[in-house]
Amino acid sequence: MARVTVEDCVQKIPNRFDLVMLAAQRAREILAGSQLTIDRDNDKNPVVALREIADETVNLDNLSNNLVTGLQRHIENDEPEEDGAGFGAGTGDLLAEMQQAQISQDDAEDADMSIDGEFEDDAGALDDNG
Repeated sequence: MARVTVEDCVQKIPNRFDLVMLAAQRAREILAGSQLTIDRDNDKNPVVALREIADETVNLDNLSNNLVTGLQRHIENDEPEEDGAGFGAGTGDLLAEMQQAQISQDDAEDADMSIDGEFEDDAGALDDNG
């Protein structure tokens, strides 16, 4: 069989970036032991993945869902919260953190002002004595 070209695959998946992502996902699945849907013909996994996409022997929707699932860092919980605090739950914690950060920043500014005040006092004392 002839080598697969990007043009063969772009007819199935018009966006080249999507094509790269899906082909890479399929190549990872093949590496993990997924069943091949075409003959390997001594090709490497990325080429086999592209050939499968071009021949439409893999389900692109499942491949896309697997890709998204694999890239997720936080899996959302579809269950409702028990405390009944719908939208905005946890906002109080964020607000408290922001207020604490503001207090820390204000303390740091006050410390800077007192240091500046000490220098002014010392400078004034030097001028009076000097």
